[in-house]
Amino acid sequence: MNCPYCSYTESKVVDSRPTDEGHSIRRRRECSKCKRRFTTYEKIEETPLIVVKKDGTRELYDKKKLLNGIIRACEKRPVSIEQMEKLIDKVELKLHNTMDKEIHSTKIGELVIDLIKDLDEVAYVRFASVYRQFKDINSFIDELTKLLNEKNN
Repeated sequence: MNCPYCSYTESKVVDSRPTDEGHSIRRRRECSKCKRRFTTYEKIEETPLIVVKKDGTRELYDKKKLLNGIIRACEKRPVSIEQMEKLIDKVELKLHNTMDKEIHSTKIGELVIDLIKDLDEVAYVRFASVYRQFKDINSFIDELTKLLNEKNN
């Protein structure tokens, strides 16, 4: 780490503290040459996820897009934004644990479907209706029947 004051390459760590809920470390350093102190931050470098869409196009994973879809599904339902964000955190953890750099949008959708079902049944049906592109009322009824069967078992 180069000193920002004299550009000397040697410094020692004087103090380290976790920041950002443990996602990064703040380090106070002291330059070995000019003895001035400066702060650096260290965090894990995450490789970006690429989403492969149904039509084969690729785009960077966007947490905001996923959150917007979940917010629409949970509209006027007793689901807090914190619950929605926790759901997304679970989805992202599963995506990163696959170690794949490219993730198919269907995989993301299935992960959300599995988790949103436990959060709110109405939100689940709303999300499923868009994600699974119900063609008619029978598709909708089939999904509701599956949900009721799972609940009764």
